[in-house]
Amino acid sequence: MGFYDFSVKDPQGNDVSMASFAGKVVLVVNTATGCGFTPHYAPLQKMYEELHDQGLEILDVPCNQFLGQTPGTDDEIHEFCTLNYGTTFPQMHKSDVNGEHELPLYAWLKQQKGFEGFGEGELAGKMDALLAGIDPDYRSNPDIKWNFTKFLIDRDGNVVARFEPTADMADVEKAVRALL
Repeated sequence: MGFYDFSVKDPQGNDVSMASFAGKVVLVVNTATGCGFTPHYAPLQKMYEELHDQGLEILDVPCNQFLGQTPGTDDEIHEFCTLNYGTTFPQMHKSDVNGEHELPLYAWLKQQKGFEGFGEGELAGKMDALLAGIDPDYRSNPDIKWNFTKFLIDRDGNVVARFEPTADMADVEKAVRALL
């Protein structure tokens, strides 16, 4: 199976086929409305506005699996994102990205690019400390560790990068631009 073989539900319950993104560069992001990384919506929206016409798609998958930081309904999440960040990229149905009920797309994404660490710096250290208290084995499994983990898919449907939420958004944008 490949990226284009999957689909996810939109907030109305309709299937959105990843095949509809064929030939585009896609950034798949699990998001949250009440997270310290929620401000990532601003650079994501800016990137979308600047690069959508060149072939960028951003797929927003709200997720409530990380300390309950996305408690709202799909409508409430959408309202929050549009009012606070002016988001216009596609937002999907709130879904699990880990565990028994994870989206099959996420199971596949994690197989393609596993966890490689949070990088360096104070924020990376804080995330390491937080996760060590939640899952002492977190470093050795491919699970999504937190909100705003990003998978970068090239125009051929290949997963070319995984960015943890601690990654600098300028680095994410640089990688996206390189594929456009």
